[in-house]
Amino acid sequence: MAAGTNQLVCLDDYEKKAEQLLPKFAFDYYAGGADDQQTLQDNKEAFTRFRLRPRLMRDVSNRDMSTTILGHHLPHPIAIGPSAFHKMAHPDGEIATVKGAAMTSTPMCVGGSTSNVTLEDLAEAVKESTTPLWIQFYIYRDRQINERLIKRAEKAGYEALFVTVDVPCLGKRRLDIRNQFNLPSNLGFANIAGELESQQLYTKGKGSGIENFINTQFDPSVTWEDIKWLRSITRLPIVLKGILTAEDAREAVKYGVNGILVSNHGGRQLDGVLATIDALSEVVEAVRGSNVEVYLDGGVRKGTDILKALALGAKAVFVARPVIWGLACDGQEGVKKVLDILKDEFGLAMALSGCTSIEDISRDILQRQSQYTARL
Repeated sequence: MAAGTNQLVCLDDYEKKAEQLLPKFAFDYYAGGADDQQTLQDNKEAFTRFRLRPRLMRDVSNRDMSTTILGHHLPHPIAIGPSAFHKMAHPDGEIATVKGAAMTSTPMCVGGSTSNVTLEDLAEAVKESTTPLWIQFYIYRDRQINERLIKRAEKAGYEALFVTVDVPCLGKRRLDIRNQFNLPSNLGFANIAGELESQQLYTKGKGSGIENFINTQFDPSVTWEDIKWLRSITRLPIVLKGILTAEDAREAVKYGVNGILVSNHGGRQLDGVLATIDALSEVVEAVRGSNVEVYLDGGVRKGTDILKALALGAKAVFVARPVIWGLACDGQEGVKKVLDILKDEFGLAMALSGCTSIEDISRDILQRQSQYTARL
């Protein structure tokens, strides 16, 4: 255990400690949002607008947190969401993250094109684990990059494809622009090395390197028809990450996706959009009657946040930044501890609200507070 980590008892503690440990450019890259960061802040604050209505005297001595996600029976409804460049946080990078995930039976969605470790090496690192690995990617102008990533993921045993659909171009991330963010020259895109020119990420003095890279490599012409293309080249379940509206959720059902991850990219794309917990209900309602599963990311920091998300219809929650903070503080053990905290807090929240299983968690345990409170 790293020195001082026994004093870290909640996810906010890990964030504060990580800020002390990481170089400013790295912390700002992970923590920052777009423009005024309104959505970044609201993702967390929006959870406080939902208050809990506990039921009492219901024998909560035994609680079952297990659920099923994409056909996998899992001991809890928590998964690791995709994030980039883990070796900026810790020398072991995604290897430490995936090992910490396996230690807690937590599925991990790997950033397919932004990982500092290959898909194959990550799968090998947890080959004894039965917890699923999933791959996330963006659609490139050169579609052969995507096709090769999918084939490699299938061969390595990845079990679902998460497609991020909210990045036709990069949001204006002021912190990265001010820091002239560039990926350190000793790190790289392990899974697309040699596939394309990534010189933009290493060029100094030209604003944000990640912005230059994305705006030249990602395909802004993507449409719903591209889901058909993906279906034609893989049998993996397809989850769309970035849906926020009922209209797009209905389109997702129409095009036969398996899941929707309600996400605003951690407040890093279009500033001023709905907090994900506020967008969740309309997406859940839009897919009702279909087989499409709905998940949520953005702002999840406590066990009660998980409880609220599930009460509003999410099948599971995904966390990304808190995992990076755990990684920065103590490598794989830090990742494990962050996930253990969330699991323990969720179990406690279930007990204190009178829920003994996931099936007990319903909309009835919530009351939405008015956004405006009268001052007397």
